[in-house]
Amino acid sequence: MRDTTSPAEAPSLGAGPGEQEPLNGGLKQRHLTMLGLGGVIGAGLFVGSGAGIAVAGPGIVLSYLIAGALAMLVMRMLGEMSAAMPASGAFSVHAERALGRWAGFSVGWLYWFLLVVVLAVEATGAAGIANGWVPAVPQWGWVLIFMIVFTAANLTAVKNFGEFEFWFAALKVAAIVLFLALSLLAVFGVLPETEPVGLTNLTGQGGFLPNGWSGVVSGVLAVVFAFGGLEVVTIAAAESDDPARAVGRAVRSAVWRILFFYVGSMLVIVTLLPWSAMRPGTSPYVAVLDSIGVPGAGQIMNIVVFVALLSALNANLYGSSRMVFSLAERGEAPRALLKVSGGGVPRRAVLASVAFGFVSVLLNLKWPDSVFLYMLNAVGAVLLFVWGLIAVSQLRLRPRIEREAPGKLTLRMWAFPWLTWVALLAMGGVLVLMLTDEAARPQLLWSAGATAAVLVVAGVRELRARRARRARG
Repeated sequence: MRDTTSPAEAPSLGAGPGEQEPLNGGLKQRHLTMLGLGGVIGAGLFVGSGAGIAVAGPGIVLSYLIAGALAMLVMRMLGEMSAAMPASGAFSVHAERALGRWAGFSVGWLYWFLLVVVLAVEATGAAGIANGWVPAVPQWGWVLIFMIVFTAANLTAVKNFGEFEFWFAALKVAAIVLFLALSLLAVFGVLPETEPVGLTNLTGQGGFLPNGWSGVVSGVLAVVFAFGGLEVVTIAAAESDDPARAVGRAVRSAVWRILFFYVGSMLVIVTLLPWSAMRPGTSPYVAVLDSIGVPGAGQIMNIVVFVALLSALNANLYGSSRMVFSLAERGEAPRALLKVSGGGVPRRAVLASVAFGFVSVLLNLKWPDSVFLYMLNAVGAVLLFVWGLIAVSQLRLRPRIEREAPGKLTLRMWAFPWLTWVALLAMGGVLVLMLTDEAARPQLLWSAGATAAVLVVAGVRELRARRARRARG
């Protein structure tokens, strides 16, 4: 895509929003690497993958490969821009530089809204599990405890957030590694009372693609949103000691390892168990652990899912506070949110995000099938809008970076611009699938409505700004 932005309209790559961050660096490389790994290893993988297996059969492995490849391309693009121009607003700042204020405003607020709504789902899910363990504490009481703990962690030095997320992610990664190790031993009949399973479950029950390629495509639709959350690592990179180097390393290591964990898990699951035994809403991980005789498999996975939900809650609270802080920096959110503590923490931005998140939780507890359902549908496809703007921004910014500051391209998108266009076409394909899928269509339509509303506000703001400039000039 040709860069048609005039020099007068385009902010310099060497200055501008986010270039001199007032937030203190405190995140280490190990924090960012684990954040990249743990950000997308959540309940969507441990429980939601069952729905994908139910529609695609063993072909779910291909579904995860396709969805993972798309996520990997998006992260490579985002990594390229974030390494060259680290900013706490990440892709919102990039969109503003590439396309104008309307784009930065739109993608920033939509992503913030996405995070604080999803935060409610995670808090409610974790509270439900905790209430099962300790019924004496009501579900709303557990939500309040989680909110207080993670708000406190995010109000203190950023390294506390990093440490929380490091250990949460480490537990999730360890759980998957242990699961893969036990499953492989069971596949080869090494565990007690097990025999080699061979390829029976992969080729039987209708074959590797029991529902054909349409099943694989439906599987992509079921699993692609599980990769959302990787973006937070580029937001966090702005608060590391060496942002450009840190984001490059985190993106390189996280993407490949996540593909390994996701695809590897699915492969051993459909090898060990008949795909037809999987049911949406039930964890295939529990089914596998039960089949190989691991005692208390259900409770083990409850603990893992509980940790995964709290990890995502922590990461989303962090990401939403930094996004709204970045919007305030650029005049796209109330200036009052710019207040930074002596330790370099945007406390008002944290409190604003947790306040809206807590309201979302209350709506989820009170009206899960009405008010909150509409909110959840309104963010259902927002991730694809964000990814799309990341791709378009990269198409516009890459030539400018090569022209103005080629030394900043320490991480490059593969086969530019062809793979960027492939990713955009794939996102368009997913949107078409959502439109034709009866279950996904409401999410797409509500998300399109929310996106249109934000775009209208952004357009009105842009017109007012232009009129003000003409009046002054």
